[in-house]
Amino acid sequence: MLQPGNYSLVLSLQSLLLIYDLFVNSFSELLRSAPVIQLVLFILQDVGILFAAIVLFLMLFNTFVFQAGLLGLLCQRFQVTVILCALHLGLSVALHVWLMNLRWNTENAFIWSDGLQALFVLQRVVAVFYFYFYKRTSLNLGDSRFYHDSLWLRNEFARVQG
Repeated sequence: MLQPGNYSLVLSLQSLLLIYDLFVNSFSELLRSAPVIQLVLFILQDVGILFAAIVLFLMLFNTFVFQAGLLGLLCQRFQVTVILCALHLGLSVALHVWLMNLRWNTENAFIWSDGLQALFVLQRVVAVFYFYFYKRTSLNLGDSRFYHDSLWLRNEFARVQG
């Protein structure tokens, strides 16, 4: 079970990963004249998004609700967050690959096709929703009723069984 001291450590780690993701999304365009540095930042951002998803799944699997066999309840409650994690990771990787392919040899040229602009805007919009839902989910998973047997859990189990 997740102890209160461990929860604050996990929440701090998740917040740190979100802050780094936000930082790279906000300021990576300022480093377009240094493609190697931008590449490293993009790789670290993608690894951070993947690591944040792994931490989220570990938190979900650590709940008493999961251990009681109510995976459907967790999926129903946190479905949007899981989908946004996958979508944000996919869009970020696609954007980073496209940007680095265009800028690797021509870092000072202004190359923005319509498709690249659309992908850039879509990735940033999805990132806003990702930040909101991920933070909300990580805070909701701190609720003690997910970690021990309770009347709420018994009612949910009876609803699923009946």
